[in-house]
Amino acid sequence: MPDSLPETMTAIGFDAPGGPDVLRPETIAVPRPGEGQVLVKVAHAGINRPDVIQRQGFYPPPPGASPIPGLEIAGTVVAVGRGVEPEMLNQEVCALVSGGGYAEFCLADARHCLHVPEGLSLAEAAALPETLFTVWHNVFERGHARDGEVLLVHGGTSGIGTMAIMLGKAFGLMVVTTCGSEEKCEAARALGADLAINYKAQDFVEHTRAFTDGKGADVVLDMVSGDYVARNLDALAEDGRHVTIAVLGGMRAEINMTKVMARRLTLTGSTLRARPDAFKALLADEINRNVWPMVEEGNLRPVMDRAFPLAEAAAAHAWMEAGEHIGKIVLDVGGPGPDVAGL
Repeated sequence: MPDSLPETMTAIGFDAPGGPDVLRPETIAVPRPGEGQVLVKVAHAGINRPDVIQRQGFYPPPPGASPIPGLEIAGTVVAVGRGVEPEMLNQEVCALVSGGGYAEFCLADARHCLHVPEGLSLAEAAALPETLFTVWHNVFERGHARDGEVLLVHGGTSGIGTMAIMLGKAFGLMVVTTCGSEEKCEAARALGADLAINYKAQDFVEHTRAFTDGKGADVVLDMVSGDYVARNLDALAEDGRHVTIAVLGGMRAEINMTKVMARRLTLTGSTLRARPDAFKALLADEINRNVWPMVEEGNLRPVMDRAFPLAEAAAAHAWMEAGEHIGKIVLDVGGPGPDVAGL
C-alpha cells in the first residue's frame, strides 16, 4: 500500500442494533487490498434499504464482509492488490461491495468495479451499482422480461423503483408502478412509467388488469411480500413471473396454489449481497456490455434525492425511513460537493 495513505480513517459503525441514532463515526484502520482487490478512496456512498435493515439487526453481513454498512461506492482507486492490473490505479470507479461503504476508504473486488465515464458525477456513480445490479438480475435474468411485456414494480419512486422504470423503458417494456401519493405518481410518470397507481387510493390489481385489457402483468418486481403476494398473483398474466427482492411487508405470505398451477405462474426471488464474488463478476460484465453504454452516452442517470455528509449518516437513515424521498440518497464522504440536480 502506498506510503502516502493514512493508517486510520473515519467510518460509520454501531455498537448494537437500533434506530438511526445508533450510527456514529469511529476511527478504524485503513484496510489493505488482498488478491484481486482494489482500495477505493470513497467520494460518495449510496444509502440503501439493506443498510437500514442491517442497522436494525435483521441483515448481518455475510462471512468475511466488513461490518461497516454500505453496499455501493464511487471514488478513486488508490491501491491495488495482487493480480489486479496496475492501470486501475488512479481510475475513478463505482463498485458494488458487500459492506464497508460508509467510510473514507473501502475495499472492492476489481471485477465488481465499473469505470466512471465523463459527464457522470461521482455522486451519481455511487447511486448506480446496487439498484442497477439488482434490477438487471431480477427483472431480466430471473424475471425473463422481454420486449413488449408488462412489468409491475412496487415503490416506483424508491431507488430500485426508479431504476426499474428507466431500465424497463430502455429495453422496451411497458411499466406499471405503484406509489404512495399523487406527487410520487407524477414523478414516476415523468420517468416514463406508462401507468402510476396511487396504492393508497386505488386498487393496483384492478387498475393493472384494466390497463392490460384484462391480461395482467407479465412480471412483478415485489419489494413488499406479506399479504401483497396474493394480490400480485391476481395481477399477473398467465405464465407470469413473480420476483421477490425484499420483505418490507412481512416474511410470510398465504397464497392459493391452484392459481399458480392453473395459470402456470413462476415464483422466484433473490438476494444479492451474499452471492459469490464470481457470480457478481459475471453480472458486472453483463451490465458493462448491455447497460453501461447507456450510462456512457448520458442516456441513463440515477434519480437523485439528496446528499448527507458522512458524519450525518444517522440523518440519512432517518430520511430514508420517513419514506418521503424520490430516488437515491447518498453520503458525501470525501469528494467535491454533489453537482447534480436535486442534491
